[in-house]
Amino acid sequence: MATTKKKNQVSASPERRRELLGTAAEVFAAHGYNATTVRRIADEAGMLAGSLYYHFDSKESIVDEILSTFLDELWAGYDAVLAAGLGPRETIEALVTESFREIDRHRAAVAIYQKESRHLSALPRFRYLADSQEKFEKAWLGTLERGVASGAFRDDLDVRLTYRFVRDTVWVAASWYRPGGHHAPEEIARQYLSMVLDGIAVRD
Repeated sequence: MATTKKKNQVSASPERRRELLGTAAEVFAAHGYNATTVRRIADEAGMLAGSLYYHFDSKESIVDEILSTFLDELWAGYDAVLAAGLGPRETIEALVTESFREIDRHRAAVAIYQKESRHLSALPRFRYLADSQEKFEKAWLGTLERGVASGAFRDDLDVRLTYRFVRDTVWVAASWYRPGGHHAPEEIARQYLSMVLDGIAVRD
């Protein structure tokens, strides 16, 4: 996913680069990838469009870095959960909690991913978006299937329908969640889980 920098590009400090990427992410999330221009990002960042090219060689490079950073962090958390040897219910709980933590860290990137991944994944540079989606689906379906097989979840559960319900219910929160709000991401996850798992867990 790395790209070759133009000769006139310079390296921003890590803090400044994060600031520029954060600004760009908010613009992409609000206006969409196609409608967003480098000039618009630069205006929001308080700089000239030409100056932004000293840090990024294209609009595509900017959104690539936003999405790949988000997904790298998401999968670091997910892979740790999946490698922990937890039971299926505990795995679902941990995955949902990790998802809300990522929404807290990368709300705008999640919104971009939801709106743009289908379009962008058709481009060779963004093939990793489709690969990540396949891996995501495999992890969730595998956990749900393991839960049904072990008796942790109802044996009449439609695992694919449940996966879609949980996925959409969790990630749509990026449309309303704001970091620093009344509820911490872990508390929102707990509330979501109490609603979801009481519906799919085996009752005594």
